[in-house]
Amino acid sequence: MTPPSRRPKDRWHDSFGGVATRCAQVLLVLAVVVIVAYLGVTLKLVVVPVLIAVLIAAAASPLVSLLARRLPRSLAAGITMLLGIVVLGGVGFLVANAVADQWGQLREGAVEGFQQLTDLVESGPFGLPATDMDEIVSQLEGALQGSAVQSGALTGAAAVAQIATGVLLAVVVLFFLLKDGRVIWTFFRDQLPEREHHRFDLVGTRSAAVMGGYVRGTAAVASVDAVLIGIGLTIVGVPLALPLALLTFVAAFVPVIGAVAAGVVAVLIALVSNGPVDALIVLVIVIVVQQLEGNVLQPILMGHTLSLHPLVILLALTAGSIVAGVIGAVLAVPFAAVAWAAVQASRQAHRDEEEWEAERVRHAEPAVVAAGAASAAADAASSAAAAAAASADDGQRPAPRGGSVRSSAYQEPGLRERATSVVKGLGRRRKG
Repeated sequence: MTPPSRRPKDRWHDSFGGVATRCAQVLLVLAVVVIVAYLGVTLKLVVVPVLIAVLIAAAASPLVSLLARRLPRSLAAGITMLLGIVVLGGVGFLVANAVADQWGQLREGAVEGFQQLTDLVESGPFGLPATDMDEIVSQLEGALQGSAVQSGALTGAAAVAQIATGVLLAVVVLFFLLKDGRVIWTFFRDQLPEREHHRFDLVGTRSAAVMGGYVRGTAAVASVDAVLIGIGLTIVGVPLALPLALLTFVAAFVPVIGAVAAGVVAVLIALVSNGPVDALIVLVIVIVVQQLEGNVLQPILMGHTLSLHPLVILLALTAGSIVAGVIGAVLAVPFAAVAWAAVQASRQAHRDEEEWEAERVRHAEPAVVAAGAASAAADAASSAAAAAAASADDGQRPAPRGGSVRSSAYQEPGLRERATSVVKGLGRRRKG
């Protein structure tokens, strides 16, 4: 007897094949991420305004929904946007007036501070001669008046034009998101199979909640920080207190490093304009406000909206800064939180589907049992009737063993197999 030939083992189903398959999947995901990032950087004039509009729409949608109870949704969206434009315009007007009124004082303080720094360099441990300092100053003046500044001005003009285009696009996209957000969402959902609608809706609801909560919570925390630091700078007598408060508000949207950068700017201006004592007081104010923000304001106002580890936040900030600069740093953290919320929502949708299937089976099992019993009874009755008719036609046929019509009917060909299959089917459903 010859031994059976062994079938060659598939190399993709052993341990190394599993590792290779997983590595290929990871590389494919990374390739998709790189392609998306490249397209985002290439089309940043379109992508960035759309992302900003999505953030603002998620934050402002509750107000639009509230106004839409009494007004048409298009009018509610227009009122919301008009209110935001009025608030931003008013703040910009106040900041411009404050800068215009206090710019002279800040310039004098800067000149005096620079002179003190020059004296320290000349007479301090550095021992740099005054002629070298004059040469450095003259070189700085020549650089500021040279062709580099002129080319930079041209580049700045082009950047201003791009910014204006992006702002206009963001305003238009924001209006349509506030007005027809549900219609747009339904359109994309209907492109998927019906079995995926629940998952799509749950992911969208969770993502919008996280995004809106992050923007509203960050705005509330930034407002408190700006008010407290603005009051402290006003009491100390630091010039440009209102612009510095606005800078604190804007910088709060960049986690971890935004508040630190705004505090450093405030301390430096206090040092240049008021001296080291006031700068030290401002430093203490900034540290106290930041501790209040991290330990009290964020847990109360934001809760678990930003459920990311600080290391993940830092990595998201770094990646966003590399890809899109300051705008990338602002957008990276909320969209990282949204991505994590979407993953959790997808898992929750899968669990919901399993629970619904189990509940449907539990409710359907009594009906299946009753139907199976009725079918078995009908088959038994039919077989019994057929056996009785055959017995009546053939009076000489001996009675079946046991003398029971039911047992004779159960002996009918095929009935035993049908009853056995029904019982096995019910057993499998109960185990499932």
